[in-house]
Amino acid sequence: MIKFSKEDKQQLIVLANDNNIFIEGPLLKMIDPDDDSVFKSYLEAATESDQSNRRKRLEITKQIQTQNNELQKAAESNHSLMIELKDAVQKAEDAKTVAVNDLDLVQKKTQFELIGNIVNIALFVIVGVGLITTLLYVIAIFTGSAETTLIGSTWSNLFGILLTNSFSIIGTIMGVKYASEKSEGK
Repeated sequence: MIKFSKEDKQQLIVLANDNNIFIEGPLLKMIDPDDDSVFKSYLEAATESDQSNRRKRLEITKQIQTQNNELQKAAESNHSLMIELKDAVQKAEDAKTVAVNDLDLVQKKTQFELIGNIVNIALFVIVGVGLITTLLYVIAIFTGSAETTLIGSTWSNLFGILLTNSFSIIGTIMGVKYASEKSEGK
């Protein structure tokens, strides 16, 4: 047991009364009050204060541990949400790529259909004009018309123009197709 002098006891009591500061910890169990009732009440108050402070510290520790557990769970939840968000962004980018590719395919298909329609119509016009002109020339020849020379030169010029125009149309379409393929390759 630890014994304090009367002056030490008095100083401890004054310190407790003036500043509310007590001795704490296991040391309180080791102090002998020496039948001093005032110092004995000081030791009881110090023990009570020590127990109260320990309870408060224990509560604070438990609160901190609870908050740490909650923060850790929140961090894990945030981590899983970030993974889900990255997956969602990746899926959105993949869907965008698929949509852009589908749109490009539809545009190319539409362009090829348009080109095909233009070529078919141009060929029908060329063949139609050629057949009509040839039919008129044949009729003029069999009917003995004096205009066969004029129709013959017209027929020859018309076929030259039709052939030139048909090659021009086909060349333009092929040039557009070639240029569009080149621009996609870049």
